[in-house]
Amino acid sequence: MNWLIELVSGTGVAHAIFIYSLVIALGVILGKQKIFGVSLGATFVLFMGILAGHLGLSVDPNIIKFIQEFGLILFIFSIGLQVGPSFFSSFKEGGLVLNGLAILIIVLNIAVAMAIYYGVGTVRITDLVGILSGAVTNTPGLGAAQQTLIETHGTEASVLNEAMSMGYAAAYPLGVVGIILSMIVVKVIFKINTESESKHIEDEAAQSQLAPHILTYRVTNKLIFGRDLRRLHAIIDHNFVISRMKRASDGEVVIPKSDTIINEDDLLLIVMSAQDEEVFDSIIGPRFEMDWDHEPAQLVSRRILVTNSEMSGRKLGSLRLRMGFKLNATRVNRAGVDLLASPNLSLQVGDRLTVVGNIEDINRLAEKLGNSMKRLNQPNMFTMFIGIVMGILVGSIPLMLPGMTVPMKLGLAGGPLIVAILLGRYGYKMKLVTYTSSSANLLLRELGICLFLASVGIAAGGNFAETVFNAQGALWVLYGFLITFIPLLIVVILARGKYHLNYCTLMGLVAGSTTDPPALAYANKTAGNDAPAVAYSTVYPLTMFLRVITAQLIVMILA
Repeated sequence: MNWLIELVSGTGVAHAIFIYSLVIALGVILGKQKIFGVSLGATFVLFMGILAGHLGLSVDPNIIKFIQEFGLILFIFSIGLQVGPSFFSSFKEGGLVLNGLAILIIVLNIAVAMAIYYGVGTVRITDLVGILSGAVTNTPGLGAAQQTLIETHGTEASVLNEAMSMGYAAAYPLGVVGIILSMIVVKVIFKINTESESKHIEDEAAQSQLAPHILTYRVTNKLIFGRDLRRLHAIIDHNFVISRMKRASDGEVVIPKSDTIINEDDLLLIVMSAQDEEVFDSIIGPRFEMDWDHEPAQLVSRRILVTNSEMSGRKLGSLRLRMGFKLNATRVNRAGVDLLASPNLSLQVGDRLTVVGNIEDINRLAEKLGNSMKRLNQPNMFTMFIGIVMGILVGSIPLMLPGMTVPMKLGLAGGPLIVAILLGRYGYKMKLVTYTSSSANLLLRELGICLFLASVGIAAGGNFAETVFNAQGALWVLYGFLITFIPLLIVVILARGKYHLNYCTLMGLVAGSTTDPPALAYANKTAGNDAPAVAYSTVYPLTMFLRVITAQLIVMILA
């Protein structure tokens, strides 16, 4: 049985892969178990790694370092690609309030941590950064801080990073509890009825003004008789598309062009924004109930999948659908959201374009746009690895800041995150296909975070028990809870009391500002709708970015 003993307690690549696989497998399966309705998910891999390290299942430190940093890059880069398209748009409209509150939570987290650091005077700043990262359940922040220590402290970093990991592990469990507790406390303080809040969200969704709105009108306004569509667009200064037209003279159903003349009693199928209904009511004429699918015509409606990378970034108007293909585009579905097919809309790989016309013309356009699910499922490895190369380059650039003796670097966390966000938003302008299926993105994220957490746990496990399970460890747990709970309690009361934020949205804000999936799972279960997930995704990009950067800055300035 020497081969088995060598595999479990020996050295080498096979031993390392065996230990990592065992730690991750057990961590993932145990992380699914719920305690009071909350599960830790992949984060339990960290505790399994600590247990493995405590039991003496060690791995070559060089292997640990490589796997930890590569896992962090995979995780960070996948997050950046996912949130990139919505990163800048998340600052618009109601997102400004949510992001402002999320920033306030981050500032207060750091303020409480600094109050503990200067008030107590006995805790190292590196340990406190680990406690802070665990308190707000932000693993990338821990990784970024550890990477900064490696770059600034050299050989001393390994000991400091080990203690930082222990602080993270000590603060994390009660951090999750504190996040969910803040949701419960605000519910009690303001006597919130969850069912009433959910119904209010559903009513708002039913009146949503964002999705394309489709109505049929009968032309009765004499002022537009004999006008062509070009002139009608000048009169109605709003985005809209006339998908189909039924002539009153002969009953023929046609796709209108810019020079098509509008006559009395013509029927127009118009795709518009819901808030523009009154404009069309007053200018076109009365609405008309009609089932266009049962009209005797050669026209059909089909969805075409954009998979040709050459189409990425092309304006919809540049395709000249009406002149070149005799087709009309009515809407574009992007990541499950319907958008109005305006000429200035830039296409992206993965878009689903709804067009109306003859089936032969639709097939010609489909061939041009790709329309291949198989092609869409193929991973874009070039974009990922050239993005990682660019991210490492950006992360390695030394940045001299006033008052700092050593230059700051974004490192292996900040660099790939910034590059991935920019690629996700603007990659199509460089003809890079940044589309990644949800399952592929999730696989990379989970793989990366599991490798990182297992590495952190195995490296810290040897001295974990004697460091944490004592008076100092108990203080770390207390510090972590204070860092978690005090800022959240202040902000949730402010958000509800002053901004009257819906409770479902408020729960998503709390989960997103702490980048905490277990808290989001609790919020989704409590709300019974997707409002928490929407708020979570609104604040998540900026929150993740700031958590990573601030963790590095604290280490750079104070360590």
